[in-house]
Amino acid sequence: METMNTTDIIDRIESVIGPREAFTPLHIPIFDEREVELLRECVESNMVSSVGAFGNRFEAALADYTGAKRVVLCVNGTSALHLALRVTGVQPGDEVMLPSLSFVATANAVRYAGAVPHFVDVREAHFGMDPAALQSRLEAIGEQRDGGLFNRETGRPIRCVVPMHAFGHPVLISELLAVAKRFGLALVEDAAESLGSFYEGRHTGTFGDCGTLSFNGNKVITTGGGGALLFNDDALADRAKYLSTTAKRPHKWEFFHDELGYNYRMPALNAAMGCAQMEKLSGMLKQKRALAARYAEAFADLDGVRFVTEPPGCQSNYWLNALVLQSDSIETRNAILDATNAGNIMTRPIWTPLHALPMYADCPRGTLDVTRSLAKRIINIPSTAGLGR
Repeated sequence: METMNTTDIIDRIESVIGPREAFTPLHIPIFDEREVELLRECVESNMVSSVGAFGNRFEAALADYTGAKRVVLCVNGTSALHLALRVTGVQPGDEVMLPSLSFVATANAVRYAGAVPHFVDVREAHFGMDPAALQSRLEAIGEQRDGGLFNRETGRPIRCVVPMHAFGHPVLISELLAVAKRFGLALVEDAAESLGSFYEGRHTGTFGDCGTLSFNGNKVITTGGGGALLFNDDALADRAKYLSTTAKRPHKWEFFHDELGYNYRMPALNAAMGCAQMEKLSGMLKQKRALAARYAEAFADLDGVRFVTEPPGCQSNYWLNALVLQSDSIETRNAILDATNAGNIMTRPIWTPLHALPMYADCPRGTLDVTRSLAKRIINIPSTAGLGR
């Protein structure tokens, strides 16, 4: 094994994607004439807002691909997660268990619901919520009372668990679901990054009470902005659809809203782009997996760094490829980030852990030793489908 240095990192990335004369972004969308064709069709139909054929068509394509019984489109992944929390019973003042090692939208959606994030540690291998850490934390602070599980330290109800499939790698979702059921908690999967990822043959986002997807411009497929909820329960799906359309009761001409709802509907223009993107999803996933395989081979003999591969029994979409440094020196990580970006290769660290952000610094948390360590050691590298072909 060779010992890692900054030059070795750059050399191995370039051995996969080729030498860089121009800047290589981390992840960009893939478009062709099909997107233009369907967008033109949508414009010519005059149905460019939240009605028309394209929304239904996109929902059906997602349901067919993921195996979800129902899909409800939203304006973005954060709104989808907010709706998921609402329909699964999260109330203002509740606590929601989630990883600190996640994008800020996961915690923001909890706050939008009026609830309080409660941070749990993750596994070293794939950055997902650790079932053992979740169980240990709930055993330490949980108390069963009339009305469910309560945090004996804060007095607040604990209502829901929100694991996140980081960079498209599935968490140990069956184990997490078992813990949630043991304590009587709902489970919402933040599958924003994992369209095209499967756990033991089943698509992420379809295990819990519901799951959410994101179609932001940097995701595997994009609608510019956009998100979706995945359901296997018709009643929950109906309620999410209702709340996403400003809680308006269906009527030929009357506008009557009987509770607080949200204007979270995906415009048909975005859905039209989503339909075109779904047609090329399988091909892009094959390209992304091939890229990941080349990275894995390139970094296999380099001591001091690990290329992250899919968990056993899983199929990952490899949304963002990641390196994990052995050293937890933030100076080492930053030196690599500086050198790669200066060399026309976009790299980035993982998100600042949520518990370290000022608006979440006072939230309850378990032991977060793995989270703190990983935050100093993870580097994302270029991951666009077809890169380096």
